[in-house]
Amino acid sequence: MTNKGLFLLVFCFICAVQLNAQKKQIALEEIWRDYKLFSESPEGFNFTNDGLFYTRLESNQQQQINEYDIRTGKQTRTIYSASTNARISSYSFSDNEKKIMLETDPEQIYRHSSRAEFLVFDRESKSTAKVSEKGKQSFASFNPSADKVAFVRANNIYIKDLKKNTETQITTDGKLNEIINGASDWVYEEEFTIDKAYFWSPDGSKIAFLRFDERKVKEFTLTNYSNQLYPIESKYKYPKAGELNADVSVHLYDLKSKKTIKIDMEGDGEYYIPRITWAPDGNLCIYRLNRLQNHLIIYKADSKGKLQRMFEEKNKYFIDINDHLTFVENDKFIWLSDADGYAHLYLYGTNGKLIRQLTKGEWDVTGFYGYDPIKKRVYFQAAAEKSYNREVYWVSTFADDKVKISVGEGENSASFSKDFKYFVNEYSNATTPPVFTVNESENYSVVRVVEDNSFLKDALATYELGKHYYFKFKNDLEIELNGWMMLPPNFDPSNKYPVFMYVYGGPSNPTTTNHWDDGNHMWFRMLTQMGYIVVSVDNRGTEPRGEQFRKCTYMELGKLETQDQIAAAKYLGTLNYVDKNRIGIFGWSFGGYLSSLCITKASEFFKMAIAVAPVTNWKWYDTIYTERYMRKPVENNNGYEDNSPINFAGQIRGKYLLVHGLSDDNVHFQHSAEMARVLVEKNIDFDQLFYTNKNHGIYGGLTRLHLYRKMTDFIKNNL
Repeated sequence: MTNKGLFLLVFCFICAVQLNAQKKQIALEEIWRDYKLFSESPEGFNFTNDGLFYTRLESNQQQQINEYDIRTGKQTRTIYSASTNARISSYSFSDNEKKIMLETDPEQIYRHSSRAEFLVFDRESKSTAKVSEKGKQSFASFNPSADKVAFVRANNIYIKDLKKNTETQITTDGKLNEIINGASDWVYEEEFTIDKAYFWSPDGSKIAFLRFDERKVKEFTLTNYSNQLYPIESKYKYPKAGELNADVSVHLYDLKSKKTIKIDMEGDGEYYIPRITWAPDGNLCIYRLNRLQNHLIIYKADSKGKLQRMFEEKNKYFIDINDHLTFVENDKFIWLSDADGYAHLYLYGTNGKLIRQLTKGEWDVTGFYGYDPIKKRVYFQAAAEKSYNREVYWVSTFADDKVKISVGEGENSASFSKDFKYFVNEYSNATTPPVFTVNESENYSVVRVVEDNSFLKDALATYELGKHYYFKFKNDLEIELNGWMMLPPNFDPSNKYPVFMYVYGGPSNPTTTNHWDDGNHMWFRMLTQMGYIVVSVDNRGTEPRGEQFRKCTYMELGKLETQDQIAAAKYLGTLNYVDKNRIGIFGWSFGGYLSSLCITKASEFFKMAIAVAPVTNWKWYDTIYTERYMRKPVENNNGYEDNSPINFAGQIRGKYLLVHGLSDDNVHFQHSAEMARVLVEKNIDFDQLFYTNKNHGIYGGLTRLHLYRKMTDFIKNNL
């Protein structure tokens, strides 16, 4: 080599070293105080009926609802400009798009439900009026012709006649913690994701609603400490595993006769009504699910309440409830089922007979987007190529012609215009922040880029980041499991590194999906800069790998999941660059439950564990979720006792951090309080961190910064 060549080589090496030295370290404040390392998302695409435009609520000098051309992204007009001081939090159009429902001053009830002041804006008269002057409302919605609004207030249903400016109360027995009309109770809202529980008929002549009689359901008390002389207590009905649920009934209110009838459900025994919805023919569809959640019947009910069975499904494990029921040409419907061992779409007649299976293969449908009646296509999301990726497809209702319309390898999800001509695709992978594009459904071409998060890509380029990659390994039973690994920026395979494992592991919820994850993943990147390898593994019980993989944890929730996380720790300990004596694990909610099981049942493999808001005994969690996977405690006592970490607290030998919000209405503080009590009784040292007035999410103000700083310090000191 010439002297000139040697000089250039040395110069390039020095430049590379200097460039790397200039790379920044991630600070917690950048993640959880300034939120500067979070991706941007467009403010929703509310498509107009013609499919050519979409609207957005935007705030400049005043709040406005603006309309944009879907192809160009250019603003076409302003539909609404706020004329009051009221802050608009959300909006929705009537079916005919002549009126807009505006929500203001919302206050949260539970995770999904809220009460607010609602306003109606008339696009023709340009006038705005309150829905009611008598107190905040919930779930305000237009009838199909937009001349009436129904809403719930104080557990009763009301109808506002917009033309006559009159308010009619159609139920009268609503009472806090006793009777609920038109809204769901806590456990239905949390576990069946239904909060609004009334629905206008297609012609607007009737309202169908659920009535919850929760007088026999036991109460749970939450205490709020608000710098007052005495704390404030609030009580709500929370049915724990094996306890009584609310009695739920279906009712039909006729606007013309002003009469309400109760629909008598057939059959004996305890059951749930997780969904009611109107069919295009004007009949009401009612889901009846037995308490074990393994036998579903869908009925049609006519205007007189007469029932007719439309569909029935049984499963030896359980049946997941979703909103995918879609009617096709009045006498057919689309249904998602595990019938052949994988989650697939089926076409049934309303007589309950199978017409054809729409999707097939050893892969799962993971999302449903809708049906195009013109082209007779069903649009859906699936993990058909790799279990950690997601693609968008369509399939005809009459042919085996599955067509992929997404391109990028990673996670793709879609939002379609009402005519299915266009869709907005959100794409990301583990190292690529979300990219939002407008695409044509027919030729899949990108019309324009809406948001590519280039600002975040540029920002990340200034930080010292290590490699992120996916891997597979086999557990003790030779079952292959998926995982990802983040390596330190200057990874040297000849060194020994501590490993920090992240777990959720709960039913159907994977953590190794190939998508961008704000927040936690940036914290994990920060930990790699501190010299830790960060790993996450999907245990049995997660999706999307078929029914058997997802439901094999039935009756023993936590057992196989813990075995797989232990197997992951053992596998990692065999790697030359891993210090097998320095493996820790962290999880939140179900993940906190599993991290607690790992540190109790396998302290020899885990040096430390962090459990945030963990379940510590399934007997203290709610009926619908717990019994879906475990049945009642009296039917499965061993399944409960053998897989609750509180029963094994005395086996902890490593370091354990227990975190909980005192106002957690989901996983009650009781779980951590009882765990702490037993740990003290067993003389086990542990650390605890409790957050006043914080719920299951533990957020607000600087709370997340405080929590993650404490967890970071705990890792540094104990791993």
